Amino acid sequence: MTTISQTAGQPLSPPSSGGFLRSLVNGASALLDFLERRTAIKTLNELDDRALRDIGITRSQIEDAVYGQVKAGLTRYL
Repeated sequence: MTTISQTAGQPLSPPSSGGFLRSLVNGASALLDFLERRTAIKTLNELDDRALRDIGITRSQIEDAVYGQVKAGLTRYL
């Protein structure tokens, strides 16, 4: 005897919006990170060169410092 299941042809799991919501949350998080970094860059650009030197960066290194790309020990001040 052959049995035909009523679930034949239906997806194994119901479609969910979890993937969409996860993408939305990830996008919002990325946007907030971007805005936070832009604010940090703006704040550092408002400092004078002496204040930047005190924290160990030059004006040309501000964006790299905010994004965590400054190599420690490469900058020396006399």
